Formats: sequence, structure tokens, C-alpha cells
Amino acid sequence: MADADVIEGRVPFTVPKVDTACFTYYKIIGDLSSNSPRLIVLHGGPGTGHEYLLPFGQLWQSHGIPVVFYDQIGCGASTRLPQTRGDESLWQESLFIAELNNLIEFLHLHDGPGFHLFGHSWGGRIAPAFAASRPEGLRKLILASGVASTETLVEGTRRNRKQLPHETQTALNEEEKQGNFMSPRFREGIDIYLRTYFCRAKPFPPKELLPALKNMSEDTTVRETIAGPSPLNCAGSFRNWTCIPRLHQITAPTLVYNGEFDTSHDNTTKPFFEHISRVRWITFANAGHMCHLEGPEIREKVLSTVGEFLKR
Repeated sequence: MADADVIEGRVPFTVPKVDTACFTYYKIIGDLSSNSPRLIVLHGGPGTGHEYLLPFGQLWQSHGIPVVFYDQIGCGASTRLPQTRGDESLWQESLFIAELNNLIEFLHLHDGPGFHLFGHSWGGRIAPAFAASRPEGLRKLILASGVASTETLVEGTRRNRKQLPHETQTALNEEEKQGNFMSPRFREGIDIYLRTYFCRAKPFPPKELLPALKNMSEDTTVRETIAGPSPLNCAGSFRNWTCIPRLHQITAPTLVYNGEFDTSHDNTTKPFFEHISRVRWITFANAGHMCHLEGPEIREKVLSTVGEFLKR
């Protein structure tokens, strides 16, 4: 795409209990002055940054939908906050909702044609929570491998682990019990889990995923404060989080999708389908958590499904 179609910038953002100036980085692909609602993309993690979702920028050329990416506070090109590590009172849903509202107001996205919201993985926690408040300008909602509650996510992870080879299950269980999350044995088990459920692309990891892995390894403040030290559990500030009681408040037409072999198991996707009134659920065969990165055939299915839903 032409450089003229890409705009980058920073939005000032006030973070509670942080005295220094903070900002949210954003990247726009397309023309916000077009007649199409803009698509705001919320990345996963927490802490991955936006880069692995850039294939959705193709929706500008294929469907005329401007796409707004941003790095959530604490990661990527936005302000990092290592001094807040362990502060569970700060790293709550309200912080991310405030940041999203701030971005929308700064870019005037609630004006004119309004906006669509796309939340992937962790972003699929914040997006339904935001949509449940029925914000001005929201047209449609997409929950991609989203999470309805921490309880359902942990239960889905438990079910997925039971499908792994017995020796892998044993290694993960024993090392996790001892808190040995950096041991070679645990890391080997996690690698098998990730290749089976997180991203089934071969070779793994695909190049589009490398920036996300780099972001998460460089600064673990956000992820470890919110989720804890284990990628297979949630022992941080979101340990008891749920948006299930609020899902019935979502009135925007909603597309929900996940992969057949997804870390966002059907049990954490099902509440979206059960409680949102205007909803469609699609499961992509032979796909994991990163459907859009798992080969050209699945990617095309995902992009066309999303584009057609938004243009309908």
C-alpha cells in the first residue's frame, strides 16, 4: 500500500498514579475522512503490540475500510511503565477502557460514520466490556478468539492440556507446581502447547508474530501484573475478571470467531453467542489462536469473513 495511506501518531494519555507524561501510539491505514466506519483494532497479550494484526490493514484496499491500530499503554511504541510492575490496582479493565475512549475522542472516531471494534485475544476482553457500555458511534463488533471470563479461559486451557501427549502434560504439571516457569522442561512443554493451540503455522513462529514475541519478552510488566508468571493460568489482577453479566447489554451486531484448536476454547467463546442478541459465531477448521497467520488459505477466509461482515 502507498505510504500516503499510512499515518502514525501519538495521543497524550493520563495514567493514574503516574506523574510523567504518557502517550498511546497509533497507526492508521486508510482515509478516516471516507464514508466508511473506521475499524479500531485491539491487540492481544496483554503486551503484544499491534504489529501481528497488520494483515487486517488489507481491509482498506479490499473493502474500503480504514483501520486504526494502536499499542495499548505499557507496551510496543506506547509509554512503558516498568515502575508499575505488581500494581494490580492500576492494571484493571478501567485503564484500558479509558485509553480506548481517549483514542476515540482524539481521532473523532465517534463522529460521522462512526466506528467498528475488533478485539483479538486479550483485546477480546476489553472490546466486549467497552461495547457493553453502548458507546456513541459503535456500529459493529468483532470478537476474534476472545475471552468472556478468566474462569472460562482457565477451564479451556485445562481441557486443551488434556489433549497433549502424556509426557508433555506431566512436565507442565510438575514444573508449574514447583513454579519453575523458566526451566527448560517447562519451556519445552510450553513450546508444544503453543504450536498446537496458539499458532499452528509452519514454520513456527511466522515472521508476522516475531514483533509480538519481542514486545512481550522485552517488558513483562503488563502481562505478569495482569496474568501472573504462568502462560497457562491467571494469577494477576484479572484473576476474577468476567464480562459475562454485561454481554446482554451489547446491541451492536457482533461477529465471533475462533479456531478449531484455539487457546480461546469453545467454552470461553460460547457465552458471547449465548448472551449477545445479534451475533454470529464461526469456527475456522484446522486453525489455532492466530487464525490470520496460519497460512494463506485460512488468512483469506478470515479477512474475507471480517470484511464481508463489516460491509453487510
